[in-house]
Amino acid sequence: MSSSALFEQEIRQGLRGRDFIVLADYTPEELRYLIDLAIELKQIQKSGRRFQPLAGKSLGMIFEKSSTRTRVSFEVGMYQLGGQALFLSRNDLQIGRGETIWDTAQTMSRYLDGIMIRTFAHKTVIELARGATVPVINGLTDLAHPCQAMADYQVILEKKGHLQGLKIAYIGDGNNMVHSLMMGAAKFGMHMSVATPEGYEPDRDVAEMCYEQAAQTGSSLKVMHDPREAVTDADVIYTDVWASMGQEEEHAQRVQAFKNYQVNDELVKHAKSDFLFMHCLPAHRGEEVSESVIDGKHSIIFDQAENRLHAQKAILAALMG
Repeated sequence: MSSSALFEQEIRQGLRGRDFIVLADYTPEELRYLIDLAIELKQIQKSGRRFQPLAGKSLGMIFEKSSTRTRVSFEVGMYQLGGQALFLSRNDLQIGRGETIWDTAQTMSRYLDGIMIRTFAHKTVIELARGATVPVINGLTDLAHPCQAMADYQVILEKKGHLQGLKIAYIGDGNNMVHSLMMGAAKFGMHMSVATPEGYEPDRDVAEMCYEQAAQTGSSLKVMHDPREAVTDADVIYTDVWASMGQEEEHAQRVQAFKNYQVNDELVKHAKSDFLFMHCLPAHRGEEVSESVIDGKHSIIFDQAENRLHAQKAILAALMG
Protein backbone atom coordinates (compact mmCIF):
# COMPACT_ATOMS: atom_id res chain seq x y z
CA MET A 1 0.00 0.00 0.00
CA SER A 2 1.34 3.44 -0.95
CA SER A 3 2.11 6.07 1.67
CA SER A 4 -0.79 8.24 0.42
CA ALA A 5 -3.19 5.29 0.69
CA LEU A 6 -1.96 4.57 4.20
CA PHE A 7 -2.43 8.23 5.14
CA GLU A 8 -5.99 8.18 3.76
CA GLN A 9 -6.74 4.99 5.64
CA GLU A 10 -5.41 6.58 8.83
CA ILE A 11 -7.66 9.61 8.34
CA ARG A 12 -10.67 7.39 7.63
CA GLN A 13 -10.08 5.35 10.78
CA GLY A 14 -9.56 8.51 12.81
CA LEU A 15 -12.93 9.92 11.79
CA ARG A 16 -15.05 6.93 12.81
CA GLY A 17 -17.05 7.62 15.97
CA ARG A 18 -16.15 11.34 16.14
CA ASP A 19 -18.53 14.23 16.75
CA PHE A 20 -18.94 16.95 14.11
CA ILE A 21 -19.57 20.15 16.05
CA VAL A 22 -17.27 22.84 14.61
CA LEU A 23 -14.76 22.77 11.75
CA ALA A 24 -12.05 23.88 14.17
CA ASP A 25 -12.10 20.38 15.70
CA TYR A 26 -10.77 18.89 12.46
CA THR A 27 -7.43 19.10 10.67
CA PRO A 28 -7.19 20.54 7.14
CA GLU A 29 -6.43 17.02 5.89
CA GLU A 30 -9.53 15.56 7.56
CA LEU A 31 -11.78 18.29 6.16
CA ARG A 32 -10.36 17.87 2.67
CA TYR A 33 -10.88 14.10 2.93
CA LEU A 34 -14.56 14.71 3.77
CA ILE A 35 -14.97 17.07 0.82
CA ASP A 36 -13.33 14.61 -1.55
CA LEU A 37 -15.59 11.87 -0.19
CA ALA A 38 -18.63 14.11 -0.72
CA ILE A 39 -17.63 14.64 -4.35
CA GLU A 40 -17.21 10.88 -4.79
CA LEU A 41 -20.61 10.17 -3.22
CA LYS A 42 -22.16 12.81 -5.46
CA GLN A 43 -20.74 11.07 -8.52
CA ILE A 44 -22.05 7.71 -7.31
CA GLN A 45 -25.53 9.13 -6.75
CA LYS A 46 -25.58 10.88 -10.13
CA SER A 47 -24.57 7.64 -11.89
CA GLY A 48 -27.48 5.77 -10.36
CA ARG A 49 -25.26 3.37 -8.43
CA ARG A 50 -25.92 2.35 -4.84
CA PHE A 51 -23.53 2.83 -1.95
CA GLN A 52 -25.08 1.83 1.36
CA PRO A 53 -22.47 1.61 4.13
CA LEU A 54 -25.07 2.57 6.76
CA ALA A 55 -27.50 -0.27 6.07
CA GLY A 56 -29.35 -1.12 9.29
CA LYS A 57 -28.22 2.06 11.06
CA SER A 58 -30.39 4.86 12.42
CA LEU A 59 -29.89 8.61 12.85
CA GLY A 60 -31.94 10.58 15.36
CA MET A 61 -32.62 14.15 14.20
CA ILE A 62 -33.50 16.63 16.95
CA PHE A 63 -35.03 19.87 15.68
CA GLU A 64 -35.54 22.81 18.01
CA LYS A 65 -35.38 25.15 15.00
CA SER A 66 -37.48 24.74 11.86
CA SER A 67 -35.73 23.64 8.70
CA THR A 68 -36.08 22.93 5.00
CA ARG A 69 -32.62 21.98 3.70
CA THR A 70 -31.30 20.40 6.91
CA ARG A 71 -34.20 18.04 7.45
CA VAL A 72 -34.65 16.95 3.84
CA SER A 73 -30.94 16.52 3.09
CA PHE A 74 -30.19 14.50 6.23
CA GLU A 75 -33.27 12.34 5.86
CA VAL A 76 -32.66 11.62 2.17
CA GLY A 77 -28.94 11.19 2.81
CA MET A 78 -29.50 8.48 5.39
CA TYR A 79 -31.93 6.73 3.05
CA GLN A 80 -29.43 6.79 0.19
CA LEU A 81 -26.72 5.42 2.49
CA GLY A 82 -29.00 2.51 3.41
CA GLY A 83 -30.03 3.71 6.86
CA GLN A 84 -33.04 5.48 8.33
CA ALA A 85 -33.60 8.86 9.96
CA LEU A 86 -36.04 9.72 12.75
CA PHE A 87 -37.40 13.27 12.93
CA LEU A 88 -37.74 14.42 16.54
CA SER A 89 -39.10 17.85 17.42
CA ARG A 90 -38.73 19.34 20.89
CA ASN A 91 -42.35 18.41 21.50
CA ASP A 92 -41.56 14.76 20.72
CA LEU A 93 -38.89 14.52 23.41
CA GLN A 94 -38.88 14.73 27.17
CA ILE A 95 -36.32 17.58 27.08
CA GLY A 96 -39.38 19.73 26.29
CA ARG A 97 -40.67 18.72 29.74
CA GLY A 98 -37.45 19.16 31.68
CA GLU A 99 -35.40 15.99 31.11
CA THR A 100 -31.69 16.84 31.09
CA ILE A 101 -29.64 16.81 27.89
CA TRP A 102 -27.32 14.29 29.54
CA ASP A 103 -30.12 11.81 30.24
CA THR A 104 -31.53 12.30 26.75
CA ALA A 105 -28.11 11.70 25.19
CA GLN A 106 -27.48 8.58 27.25
CA THR A 107 -30.88 7.12 26.41
CA MET A 108 -30.79 7.91 22.69
CA SER A 109 -27.31 6.41 22.42
CA ARG A 110 -28.80 3.04 23.41
CA TYR A 111 -31.17 3.16 20.41
CA LEU A 112 -29.33 5.09 17.71
CA ASP A 113 -26.07 5.02 15.78
CA GLY A 114 -25.84 8.80 15.51
CA ILE A 115 -27.59 12.02 16.53
CA MET A 116 -28.00 15.24 14.55
CA ILE A 117 -29.31 18.33 16.33
CA ARG A 118 -30.43 21.72 15.04
CA THR A 119 -30.86 24.06 17.96
CA PHE A 120 -30.30 27.54 19.39
CA ALA A 121 -27.64 27.49 22.14
CA HIS A 122 -24.30 26.00 21.15
CA LYS A 123 -23.87 24.64 24.66
CA THR A 124 -26.81 22.31 24.00
CA VAL A 125 -24.80 20.49 21.31
CA ILE A 126 -21.74 20.39 23.57
CA GLU A 127 -23.77 18.87 26.42
CA LEU A 128 -25.41 16.39 24.07
CA ALA A 129 -22.02 15.26 22.76
CA ARG A 130 -20.65 14.89 26.27
CA GLY A 131 -23.51 12.63 27.24
CA ALA A 132 -23.77 10.62 24.02
CA THR A 133 -21.76 7.52 23.20
CA VAL A 134 -22.56 7.81 19.47
CA PRO A 135 -21.47 10.56 17.04
CA VAL A 136 -23.25 13.91 17.41
CA ILE A 137 -23.54 16.19 14.38
CA ASN A 138 -24.21 19.90 14.64
CA GLY A 139 -27.01 20.71 12.17
CA LEU A 140 -26.91 24.38 13.26
CA THR A 141 -26.49 26.42 16.43
CA ASP A 142 -26.36 30.14 17.10
CA LEU A 143 -22.55 29.86 17.01
CA ALA A 144 -21.84 27.59 14.05
CA HIS A 145 -23.24 26.01 10.88
CA PRO A 146 -20.50 23.50 9.96
CA CYS A 147 -22.46 21.26 7.58
CA GLN A 148 -23.43 24.23 5.43
CA ALA A 149 -19.81 25.39 5.33
CA MET A 150 -18.67 21.95 4.17
CA ALA A 151 -21.23 22.04 1.35
CA ASP A 152 -20.03 25.53 0.47
CA TYR A 153 -16.37 24.61 0.28
CA GLN A 154 -17.27 21.55 -1.76
CA VAL A 155 -19.03 23.68 -4.37
CA ILE A 156 -16.19 26.24 -4.46
CA LEU A 157 -13.73 23.41 -5.10
CA GLU A 158 -15.98 22.02 -7.83
CA LYS A 159 -16.32 25.41 -9.54
CA LYS A 160 -12.79 26.76 -9.09
CA GLY A 161 -10.72 23.57 -9.00
CA HIS A 162 -8.87 24.54 -5.82
CA LEU A 163 -9.36 26.29 -2.49
CA GLN A 164 -5.98 27.54 -1.30
CA GLY A 165 -5.33 31.16 -2.16
CA LEU A 166 -8.90 32.05 -3.16
CA LYS A 167 -10.52 35.10 -1.60
CA ILE A 168 -13.98 34.99 -0.02
CA ALA A 169 -15.80 38.21 0.83
CA TYR A 170 -18.60 37.89 3.36
CA ILE A 171 -21.00 40.84 3.59
CA GLY A 172 -23.47 41.02 6.46
CA ASP A 173 -24.07 39.85 10.01
CA GLY A 174 -21.25 38.24 12.00
CA ASN A 175 -23.37 35.17 12.67
CA ASN A 176 -23.02 31.38 12.85
CA MET A 177 -22.53 31.17 9.09
CA VAL A 178 -19.58 33.53 9.00
CA HIS A 179 -18.02 31.74 11.98
CA SER A 180 -17.99 28.41 10.14
CA LEU A 181 -16.80 30.01 6.91
CA MET A 182 -13.92 31.66 8.78
CA MET A 183 -12.95 28.36 10.39
CA GLY A 184 -12.95 26.69 6.98
CA ALA A 185 -11.04 29.47 5.23
CA ALA A 186 -8.34 29.32 7.90
CA LYS A 187 -8.07 25.54 7.56
CA PHE A 188 -7.86 25.59 3.76
CA GLY A 189 -5.40 28.47 3.39
CA MET A 190 -7.96 30.82 1.86
CA HIS A 191 -8.22 34.58 2.27
CA MET A 192 -11.40 36.00 3.76
CA SER A 193 -12.69 39.53 4.30
CA VAL A 194 -15.75 40.11 6.46
CA ALA A 195 -17.61 43.42 6.14
CA THR A 196 -20.21 44.12 8.79
CA PRO A 197 -21.61 47.19 10.61
CA GLU A 198 -20.10 48.20 13.90
CA GLY A 199 -21.54 46.10 16.69
CA TYR A 200 -22.33 43.15 14.44
CA GLU A 201 -18.84 41.70 14.07
CA PRO A 202 -18.09 37.95 14.43
CA ASP A 203 -17.57 36.55 17.91
CA ARG A 204 -14.19 37.73 19.18
CA ASP A 205 -13.12 34.35 20.57
CA VAL A 206 -14.01 32.60 17.32
CA ALA A 207 -12.12 35.22 15.32
CA GLU A 208 -9.01 34.87 17.50
CA MET A 209 -9.07 31.10 17.09
CA CYS A 210 -9.33 31.51 13.33
CA TYR A 211 -6.47 34.00 13.23
CA GLU A 212 -4.24 31.49 15.00
CA GLN A 213 -5.14 28.74 12.53
CA ALA A 214 -4.69 31.10 9.58
CA ALA A 215 -1.12 31.80 10.63
CA GLN A 216 -0.35 28.10 10.17
CA THR A 217 -1.87 27.72 6.70
CA GLY A 218 -0.94 30.99 5.01
CA SER A 219 -4.50 32.29 5.17
CA SER A 220 -5.45 35.89 5.87
CA LEU A 221 -8.63 36.89 7.66
CA LYS A 222 -9.82 40.48 8.00
CA VAL A 223 -12.88 42.02 9.66
CA MET A 224 -13.82 45.49 8.43
CA HIS A 225 -16.76 47.84 7.96
CA ASP A 226 -16.37 48.74 4.26
CA PRO A 227 -18.17 46.26 1.96
CA ARG A 228 -16.48 47.65 -1.15
CA GLU A 229 -13.03 47.02 0.31
CA ALA A 230 -14.08 43.51 1.30
CA VAL A 231 -15.28 42.47 -2.17
CA THR A 232 -12.37 43.97 -4.09
CA ASP A 233 -10.78 41.18 -6.18
CA ALA A 234 -12.93 38.55 -4.46
CA ASP A 235 -13.35 35.12 -6.03
CA VAL A 236 -16.47 34.48 -3.94
CA ILE A 237 -19.05 36.86 -2.49
CA TYR A 238 -21.21 35.43 0.29
CA THR A 239 -24.08 36.89 2.25
CA ASP A 240 -26.82 35.77 4.63
CA VAL A 241 -30.04 37.17 6.08
CA TRP A 242 -29.65 40.20 8.31
CA ALA A 243 -31.88 38.77 11.05
CA SER A 244 -31.47 35.07 11.80
CA MET A 245 -34.03 32.78 13.40
CA GLY A 246 -34.74 34.05 16.90
CA GLN A 247 -33.89 37.67 15.97
CA GLU A 248 -37.21 38.54 14.33
CA GLU A 249 -37.94 41.30 16.88
CA GLU A 250 -34.70 43.02 15.79
CA HIS A 251 -35.61 42.97 12.10
CA ALA A 252 -36.47 46.65 11.65
CA GLN A 253 -33.41 47.72 13.64
CA ARG A 254 -31.17 45.44 11.60
CA VAL A 255 -32.57 46.59 8.27
CA GLN A 256 -31.53 50.12 9.22
CA ALA A 257 -28.08 49.03 10.44
CA PHE A 258 -27.36 46.94 7.32
CA LYS A 259 -28.89 49.25 4.68
CA ASN A 260 -25.47 49.91 3.11
CA TYR A 261 -24.51 46.22 3.09
CA GLN A 262 -26.74 44.89 0.33
CA VAL A 263 -24.96 42.76 -2.27
CA ASN A 264 -26.09 44.38 -5.52
CA ASP A 265 -24.86 45.08 -9.04
CA GLU A 266 -22.89 48.14 -7.95
CA LEU A 267 -21.04 46.30 -5.19
CA VAL A 268 -20.12 43.17 -7.16
CA LYS A 269 -18.39 45.29 -9.85
CA HIS A 270 -15.38 45.36 -7.53
CA ALA A 271 -15.01 41.56 -7.42
CA LYS A 272 -13.25 39.45 -10.01
CA SER A 273 -15.12 39.09 -13.28
CA ASP A 274 -15.69 35.37 -12.68
CA PHE A 275 -16.78 35.68 -9.04
CA LEU A 276 -19.25 33.26 -7.51
CA PHE A 277 -22.24 34.52 -5.52
CA MET A 278 -23.27 32.37 -2.57
CA HIS A 279 -26.07 32.42 0.01
CA CYS A 280 -26.93 29.62 2.44
CA LEU A 281 -30.70 30.27 2.08
CA PRO A 282 -33.42 31.07 2.87
CA ALA A 283 -32.87 34.52 1.31
CA HIS A 284 -34.77 37.76 1.62
CA ARG A 285 -34.55 39.08 -1.93
CA GLY A 286 -34.32 42.84 -1.95
CA GLU A 287 -32.76 43.02 1.51
CA GLU A 288 -29.31 41.43 1.86
CA VAL A 289 -29.09 40.75 -1.89
CA SER A 290 -30.72 42.21 -4.99
CA GLU A 291 -32.74 39.94 -7.25
CA SER A 292 -30.39 40.73 -10.13
CA VAL A 293 -27.45 39.20 -8.23
CA ILE A 294 -29.13 36.22 -6.58
CA ASP A 295 -30.78 35.22 -9.86
CA GLY A 296 -27.83 36.27 -12.02
CA LYS A 297 -25.22 34.25 -13.90
CA HIS A 298 -22.73 34.28 -11.03
CA SER A 299 -25.16 32.80 -8.49
CA ILE A 300 -24.62 29.20 -7.39
CA ILE A 301 -27.08 29.16 -4.49
CA PHE A 302 -28.86 25.99 -5.58
CA ASP A 303 -25.57 24.16 -6.14
CA GLN A 304 -24.84 24.98 -2.51
CA ALA A 305 -28.23 23.66 -1.45
CA GLU A 306 -27.73 20.45 -3.42
CA ASN A 307 -24.32 19.88 -1.87
CA ARG A 308 -25.84 19.81 1.61
CA LEU A 309 -26.99 16.29 0.67
CA HIS A 310 -23.58 15.13 -0.50
CA ALA A 311 -21.45 16.86 2.15
CA GLN A 312 -23.63 15.49 4.94
CA LYS A 313 -23.61 12.01 3.43
CA ALA A 314 -19.82 12.12 3.60
CA ILE A 315 -19.95 13.17 7.25
CA LEU A 316 -22.50 10.48 8.09
CA ALA A 317 -20.59 7.74 6.26
CA ALA A 318 -17.26 8.73 7.81
CA LEU A 319 -18.51 9.07 11.38
CA MET A 320 -21.10 6.29 11.50
CA GLY A 321 -19.70 3.79 8.97
